[in-house]
Amino acid sequence: MTTTPTEYAAGLFTLEGRQAVVTGASQGIGLAIAVALASAGADVIGVSYDMPEGDSDARRAIEATGRTFTPLRADFSDRDQVTALAADLGARDVDILVNNGGTIRRVPAAQHPDEDFDHVLDVNLRTTFVLSREVGRRMLERGHGKIVNTASMLSFQGGINVPGYTSSKSAVAGLTKALANEWAGSGVNVNAVAPGYVATANTHDLRQDAARSQAILDRIPAGRWATPEDIAGAVLFLCSSAADYVHGAVLPVDGGWLAR
Repeated sequence: MTTTPTEYAAGLFTLEGRQAVVTGASQGIGLAIAVALASAGADVIGVSYDMPEGDSDARRAIEATGRTFTPLRADFSDRDQVTALAADLGARDVDILVNNGGTIRRVPAAQHPDEDFDHVLDVNLRTTFVLSREVGRRMLERGHGKIVNTASMLSFQGGINVPGYTSSKSAVAGLTKALANEWAGSGVNVNAVAPGYVATANTHDLRQDAARSQAILDRIPAGRWATPEDIAGAVLFLCSSAADYVHGAVLPVDGGWLAR
């Protein structure tokens, strides 16, 4: 039977029957990603350090799509908790892993404490590797899977007052390519999105600084800060069959910032 163009396009982006894990899913970009994947048909396991077991924004939004929601709680700065989470997820049949959970510490480099640097690398980089390793191993056994990491436009640039964050996000971009090199031939896609300036809690202080916020807007060709949904659309693409031949990509979603 011949499919219509609409049916063909819908088939490329459907996630029916798949189970997705999204970290940092309680708010912001992570919540938007979780809702986008659920809207495409995936059941969602949402992970956050403060994820409620009962009612939550994530549960309500995902269950409203008709998909199931499983909340898990883990502090990504606690290595024991990350190890336990990785073992739990590695024992499940996870089709999609979105490593979105992250943090940032803004202190000038000359005063940047070791504790801040180590904390950011543990949360942003080490957790991404450990979860990818354990979930990816199971994906390799099954012969398919999608992993999407959250890099940053600071994977390409240096940033200001965020040496730990920039180091971690540069490393996430490299890790994405390294895993793709090893796993692409076994049916596992590993890619990353690199968000620009997004209106979330992480950028609250920047947006409250009128001069800095205006300077940022003046540099963005699109003329606005991104919304979490802008990032979610790119992640949905990378999790879908439309991206089956995309491996090791770090996709900027920055309103044209890097092209300026």
